[in-house]
Amino acid sequence: MSPWEAVGVFAAGIGAGTINTVVGSGTLITFPVLLAVGLPPVTANVSNTIGLVPGSLSGAIGYRAELKGQRDRLIRLGTASLLGGLVGALLLLVLPADAFKTIVPVLIGLALLLVILQPRLAKSLKARDAAPARAEGGLALVLGVFGSGVYGGYFGAAQGVLLLGLMGLLLNDDLQRINATKNILAMLVNGTAAIVFLFVAHIDWYAALLIAAGSTIGGQIGARVGRRLPPTVLRALIVIVGIVAIVKLLL
Repeated sequence: MSPWEAVGVFAAGIGAGTINTVVGSGTLITFPVLLAVGLPPVTANVSNTIGLVPGSLSGAIGYRAELKGQRDRLIRLGTASLLGGLVGALLLLVLPADAFKTIVPVLIGLALLLVILQPRLAKSLKARDAAPARAEGGLALVLGVFGSGVYGGYFGAAQGVLLLGLMGLLLNDDLQRINATKNILAMLVNGTAAIVFLFVAHIDWYAALLIAAGSTIGGQIGARVGRRLPPTVLRALIVIVGIVAIVKLLL
């Protein structure tokens, strides 16, 4: 990796950390960059997952005030995220690399669809008080969080958008508190997958450390000023780099 490529990976980490803290889908920034600097797809995904863990922790710390009073919720949903992340990570290791190359463009496409539909999800969140949602979401939310954990452990793009949509529709709570919970759950999924990858997967540690450093900075940016960034600009950037990733994988 050349010095300029290293700068690009570090900058992508900052962008991903910021976006992940605000809404999710930061992997759609870092994953294409890692592919562009020459990492194989599975190695890029594994290194990216490990690198984004410190960014998730940084964002969670930035939202610590909104986490007060959510202990029981975090234990219940966090358990589902841990189990889902473990299953997703194992699937990545068990399935052949060719399967990953085939599946990931589809996953990126679905993630981009979630990003594009995010404004409609936001409208649904605003109207959630009028819906007969249960206080803690019930079994449907636990299963949904588990499913998103499986997805996140395998490939994590737009995992945060999915979690926000699920919790926003099934929980009666303030959106900022829900976002704080989302950051914790995403951190648990990435952390669980990272632990698995540490023992059995090939990791490009240089790339992982660059993303870790950048995403840690980005997590703080996202928690402090990310809410002020124009959401349309963020979505457009995510969609552009996601399309680039799909084209590169297919070609």
